[in-house]
Amino acid sequence: MNAILRIDRLSCAYPQTPVLRELTFQVYPGELFIVIGPNGSGKTTLIKALAGLLPISDGTVFFKEQALRHYRQKELARQVAYVAQSGTIENPFTIAEMVLMGRSPYLGVLGIEGDTDIEIARQAIAYTDLSQLSDRRLNNLSGGERQRALIARAICQQPELMLLDEPTAALDLAHQIRIMDLMDRLRLDDGTTVVMVSHDINLAAMYADRLLLLVDGRIRACGSPSQVIEEKLLTTAYGCRLHVNQSPHGSWPIVHLIPDTLESH
Repeated sequence: MNAILRIDRLSCAYPQTPVLRELTFQVYPGELFIVIGPNGSGKTTLIKALAGLLPISDGTVFFKEQALRHYRQKELARQVAYVAQSGTIENPFTIAEMVLMGRSPYLGVLGIEGDTDIEIARQAIAYTDLSQLSDRRLNNLSGGERQRALIARAICQQPELMLLDEPTAALDLAHQIRIMDLMDRLRLDDGTTVVMVSHDINLAAMYADRLLLLVDGRIRACGSPSQVIEEKLLTTAYGCRLHVNQSPHGSWPIVHLIPDTLESH
């Protein structure tokens, strides 16, 4: 199977500060591919680089075997959607209005949405279980509702590839599961490839087809959850004591943190 996303020796740097160093990996169609790693490892820089939002110091990102830099912006926006970390949103738009903005790559010169665009937006809102809230303004939503609205806008683009930066950050447990279930549905129902950053190792292990562990801007491991969620590897990467065993509810590994205070007992 050909990769939908191929990263070849990718390096990124802010002024005089290297962030990503010669990353090489592939993502395949229909995968749920999750990037994990400690704070400051370059996860957000990587997802922005894959979305074409940051300049690349060296190497190449290929989307469907064509270098990302060769795509016109509108052409890329019809195939790749990016969802940033959800922060405070202060604007007067309703969910319906904001989701419809996802159709902008398909609109003509006048930028007027047609009946088809409106129906696609309606379906995206229903898919994310927001129909009852579609007239509510974004600044009046909970964190989980706002995150689903951002994802609905991305779905409205009808992308082949969706890139998300920590979509479950700062959400409670119920909303985390709803977001991850939604990501799983997207790839199973529509064949959408999902690449996301997550700070929650256990959540990532439950859902990912493959994980990439990023440490200090370098790939430390890439493979199935059982290959990457390994006790010695994670202890070194995160610099803390932990224990890994298998979840009693499935085949995925689960990480248990061990507080240093246990040494005194």
